[in-house]
Amino acid sequence: MEGCAERRNERVPLSAVVADCVNRWFQDALKEAKGGDVSMQVLVGQMYYSGYGVSRNVQKGKAWISKASQCRSSALKVCDKHPGYNASDSDSDEGKDDPK
Repeated sequence: MEGCAERRNERVPLSAVVADCVNRWFQDALKEAKGGDVSMQVLVGQMYYSGYGVSRNVQKGKAWISKASQCRSSALKVCDKHPGYNASDSDSDEGKDDPK
């Protein structure tokens, strides 16, 4: 238990904890995307495109979105959206022209 007490005295900035979590999320998503999971391909594309959890790389982001769009055409609609956004979210373009 002394190790735990010593660790409590070492403060890690919250930003470092969050950055580590987001990076691990990216690594997990990338593994699944490489395995063919279309939803994870979209997520990885969004993460690359926005620089969330990985260095920003628009070219790689678009490549992952393009790969996902071969199975799901709606993937192209979410390329520049924040990670986790999908075309069925409430602020999507679908249904905006329909009168209520």
